[in-house]
Amino acid sequence: MVDTLEKVIPKNGFDLHLLHTKKFKTIHLSLKFTTKLTRENVTKRALLPYVLQQGTDQFPTAMKLRQRLDELYGTVLSIDTSKKGEHHILTVRLELANEQYISGEANLLDKGIEFLQEVLYQPKTEADGFDSKIVDREKQTLLSKIEALTEDKMSFANTRMIEEMCQDEAYHLRVHGYQEDLAAITPKVLFDYFQEMLTNDHLDVFVVGDIEELAVEDKVAPLVRTRKPATIADNQFKDAGQQQTIVEHDDINQAKLHFGYRTNITYQDGDYPALHVFNGLFGGFPSSKLFLNVREKHSLAYYAASRIESHKGLMFVFSGIAPEQYEKAKSIILEQMEQMRQGEFTDNNLAETKEMTVNQLRETLDNPQGMIELHYQRVLAKSALSPEQLLENVKRVTKEQVIEVANKVQLDTIYLLTSKEAESNEA
Repeated sequence: MVDTLEKVIPKNGFDLHLLHTKKFKTIHLSLKFTTKLTRENVTKRALLPYVLQQGTDQFPTAMKLRQRLDELYGTVLSIDTSKKGEHHILTVRLELANEQYISGEANLLDKGIEFLQEVLYQPKTEADGFDSKIVDREKQTLLSKIEALTEDKMSFANTRMIEEMCQDEAYHLRVHGYQEDLAAITPKVLFDYFQEMLTNDHLDVFVVGDIEELAVEDKVAPLVRTRKPATIADNQFKDAGQQQTIVEHDDINQAKLHFGYRTNITYQDGDYPALHVFNGLFGGFPSSKLFLNVREKHSLAYYAASRIESHKGLMFVFSGIAPEQYEKAKSIILEQMEQMRQGEFTDNNLAETKEMTVNQLRETLDNPQGMIELHYQRVLAKSALSPEQLLENVKRVTKEQVIEVANKVQLDTIYLLTSKEAESNEA
């Protein structure tokens, strides 16, 4: 059993999550600002983490910021954005040593919180916006990131599939933003958006560690300034329409064959534990049907796997294949899904997959950031199901429940990114 005591304290405009555990000698603070994904703001939000880590009033350069972190016993700051379902999340993390384990240090947590206040409320500015040199430089950093994602063909293929599959849903938006937006993002535009985020986003503050004796609730209070209470918007859900196949060509040797399914099963649903087990059997582990049959038995794929999206109710299948093997690989992948619907897996397969799924969840809970992410899942889902309860529910999943889930999964989109030579052969 996980030795974590959780306490959720609603505050004025945010929720404080205290996760007390003696497993770690460090304290982890995580501020999660959550809003709806929108085309208008997605690039601005993607740019913010780069700008915020480049300087503040007191520490005006990235080097001086790092020096201050070093002075705080090697404290680590990280800021990034992600999307979960149709939510765009900006996360500010601070990992610092627990002062209870450092002789003669009594105020390290206070100093860490003061540093976070500096980053959030005193960023380096000029006139009525962020520092223009920083913004211009970090636009180039983000542009390089956007271009690099295009070069990662597996990631690019999945992005393109989602854009086609969810084209009329906010989930299709690229979390790292768009190159064509960058020119219009001035230092003032970005700073104004940042102030809006600080005031209007839904905010959850997580503190993880051996914190029982540290009066964390009082210490964290000054970290969050006056803000408007905000609710988390619901995701859009839709059934798979007429199945579509999208074929695109690029200068590649290895084709990327991806499948997009709609499960419409999310974290708060009763059959979510069975979906976890279904995914493990189908494509989530090296013992899965996709790995053993598509990759190992038929040698059709360099890789073959599946993963679920826990808040949008989607499942994705990824495979890398030789371009000429498209039809055969597609047929065998679809065959594995049909076998799942027919219950063609053994009781031993089921037991092993449940054990691997439980171990995977336990490993996540053994990591401070993993613990935060699993607890945050239920915040987004507006669910009372704790990670520990999820783990116990996975243990109780039956074969019948897995088959029931398999028959709910609907194929929406097949996406193939293949070679230009294949295009010539098709012509």
